[in-house]
Amino acid sequence: MILGVFEAGTQQIGGTTSWAHPRSQNGDFRDIEYWIDMAKMLDDAGFDLLFFAGGSFGYASLKGELSDVLVRAGMMFSLDGAYLIPALAAATERLGFVVTTTTGSDHPLHTVRKYSTLDHVTKGRIGWNIVTGASQNTMSKMLGQSEMVPHDKRYEAAAEYVEVALKFWEGGNDDDAVVLDREGGVFADPDKIHLVEHEGEYYRSRGYHTQPPSPQRSPVLFQAGTSEAGRAFAARHAEGVFIQGTTYEQTAASVADIRRRAAELGRDPHDIKLIVGVTIVTAATSEEAHRLRAEFEQLQTDELAAHYYSGNTGLNLMEFDPDLPLKQQLPDDGLAGQMGVSNIERFYSRPDGSAPTVREILDDLKGRGTRGFAITGDPVEVADELERMMDATDLDGFMLEAVFNTASMRDVIDLVLPELRRRGRLDPAPEGGTLRERLLGRGPHLAPEHPASVPRAVGLTV
Repeated sequence: MILGVFEAGTQQIGGTTSWAHPRSQNGDFRDIEYWIDMAKMLDDAGFDLLFFAGGSFGYASLKGELSDVLVRAGMMFSLDGAYLIPALAAATERLGFVVTTTTGSDHPLHTVRKYSTLDHVTKGRIGWNIVTGASQNTMSKMLGQSEMVPHDKRYEAAAEYVEVALKFWEGGNDDDAVVLDREGGVFADPDKIHLVEHEGEYYRSRGYHTQPPSPQRSPVLFQAGTSEAGRAFAARHAEGVFIQGTTYEQTAASVADIRRRAAELGRDPHDIKLIVGVTIVTAATSEEAHRLRAEFEQLQTDELAAHYYSGNTGLNLMEFDPDLPLKQQLPDDGLAGQMGVSNIERFYSRPDGSAPTVREILDDLKGRGTRGFAITGDPVEVADELERMMDATDLDGFMLEAVFNTASMRDVIDLVLPELRRRGRLDPAPEGGTLRERLLGRGPHLAPEHPASVPRAVGLTV
């Protein structure tokens, strides 16, 4: 069972508010010591990774404008996780780090240099969460673009962005390019540094990758999003996928579809690790856990849920008829469904074929926001549900989306992890110091079946 923690460089996550609750007042997200203490706690507990969302200039907005509601609730402020990671890596030994970088906001070479450096700094414990953007409407305006690029076009451009980056990481130089021949005065062998060329629809590049080969070469490739285009993208490129948690049936269908697509591309379908977010509220007794859950839910409001959802999807649920399904009311303006697609489609229908009303969607979002599955109970109840979820969906693990910041993480560590270990669900991680070895149980480099894992030579094609 892969275990990670989902963070965003903020005081709280996932479209819900909890910073004012006494249990959440356990550190200031602006203080590096808060993040160091968190990383050390997760490292000591055996977590596999700490995942930072974000990565763009966008922000949740209401019709393109800053939401006063979200500002007052503290949902609009964050740090860039990429700049936290070097300090966290120095304070930990095994914990991996995944950080989001948005395609389309710069040239791929910026990402190449960034992740090569982070792979060195972390000694091979870095992953890249590839996204085409968040709050793309505000992001496009901040970057001076005249209009938001349509959803599927963003994925086409993202595929080429990743292709360029992988050409440099995988084909730019050989593992033994740095020879350190002190007697001969040769630091690196020029014959082992290769010209990389790319001429595509969205990007052009010609040159050399002059950073030394890093432990993993390419970071572990993550992707979040389970739209049609997102699943196709994940099947080709991803080694880890953060699935949108809806129902067990829909999650199982997404998992099966991604694995099927990967197999059709010649990949081992189990070389893609599929993870879902879980919000766990646990305590020594079930009664105490449910009391804490109720306190958390009392902090949420319709307005908070609607404004945050608008920032992710561009849809303001407060404007729709609360007694009708969302799909029946989507505006025909060419914008609906161009951002936050997974978070819209999750509310199209239930397993029985019925569609939730907007009122029911707001009720769901008030307790969950954009979080995944909610689990509340004592340690045995939580472990039972995690096992049932894995068995029902073929998931590989979970990303903990904490309700009360590090206090919630400590509850899971102290109460739930011992129960999971007793059941054999947290066997020792595979040997090896890199994140790829820990997650996939194989070498530090891309698997041979991955489209980018080909002989390193000029004209690398992925």
